[in-house]
Amino acid sequence: MNVLALLHTSPVHVPVFEALRDEDAPGLELRHLVHEQLLSQARELGPEAVAGAVESILAAAVTQGADAVLCTCSTIGAVAEAASVSLGVPVLRVDRPMAAAAVARGARIAVVATVASTLEPTTALIREEAGERPVALRTVLAEDAWAHFESGDPDSYVAAVAETLDALTDVDVIVLAQASMAPAAARTTTQVPVLSSPRPGLRAAAAAVR
Repeated sequence: MNVLALLHTSPVHVPVFEALRDEDAPGLELRHLVHEQLLSQARELGPEAVAGAVESILAAAVTQGADAVLCTCSTIGAVAEAASVSLGVPVLRVDRPMAAAAVARGARIAVVATVASTLEPTTALIREEAGERPVALRTVLAEDAWAHFESGDPDSYVAAVAETLDALTDVDVIVLAQASMAPAAARTTTQVPVLSSPRPGLRAAAAAVR
């Protein structure tokens, strides 16, 4: 049995990735590691402050049989990915395939987040995927949305994100910087392509396990 461990900073991601697994990678065993404190610490102190904790969590998952790891939190994705060298198994960040797809869509890219700490890691990733290709990045914070997420009101959260997307113009593609924002792609009225990370991220991780 192939085993993929998923590092989450919110339990809301568990059913999302279970459903995607059932559709896209049946037979893949998922082991969910939920550590909400990692995001709060990374927001307060910076992602590097949790690098040691992330590596310890992932090392334990590998010891328990994980063939690969997928980090679903964009804020700590880079530090998780960096642990791959010491762990000896692939460690993927959920947003890398999305970033690559965004660069392929066009040079004018809007990065929308509901947590400010996610903007810099996501824009850095897009620039990395762009390489020598010029990109014009616009960052947008859906400022009121996160309060709905923290209060356990996913519908208002998604509606607030969608409202932010509706207002965006003069861009080639919109990137949703956090996995939790994915449902807003179906709610927005914008004609601009909106990319989210969960499905392409899981597909890449499933391929890495195989």
